[in-house]
Amino acid sequence: MKIVDSKGRLFGKVNILDLGAIAVIILVLIGIFVVPGPKGSIAQVGAGNTDTIELNLLVRGLSVKDPDSLLKQFNQQANINIIVRNEPAGKLTVESAERLKNYVIVPQPDGSVKALLDPRPETFSLDMMLLLAGKGQMTDDGAILANQKIKIGTVLELDGTNYNFRGSVIGVNKRK
Repeated sequence: MKIVDSKGRLFGKVNILDLGAIAVIILVLIGIFVVPGPKGSIAQVGAGNTDTIELNLLVRGLSVKDPDSLLKQFNQQANINIIVRNEPAGKLTVESAERLKNYVIVPQPDGSVKALLDPRPETFSLDMMLLLAGKGQMTDDGAILANQKIKIGTVLELDGTNYNFRGSVIGVNKRK
């Protein structure tokens, strides 16, 4: 009896290519769930302790007709949908929303420049700071919320019934 026949079957029963594919799948599963060691992988993060993670989100130049009603909506709304790297990442709680003052650069006669408050009465542009909180995990490599790594500079997309805009994370903290 031949070990490998003319059709590439081992002992005439099992195809060698099928055995190779099964071996690759087993090695990949071992690499994902066994080898990562103490740090773990993102796939294993949900199994550990969860912390409350706070994010400071900066939104600059948002074009909106009525900025005060939008800020009021954020301060009254408990949860907000977020999208990270074009993937829905769940909901975060809005802890606070505050309007930032708009400044303009004004050249001075001596050639220097000063940042002064924008004197225009209505600019339809809003700069704001949002404090968001959600359940996640702090690791040695940063915060993980909804299986997404969140670091300073990460762009979050906020999605609601009457808005969809992006902001940049400028602070990530574990609530004490």
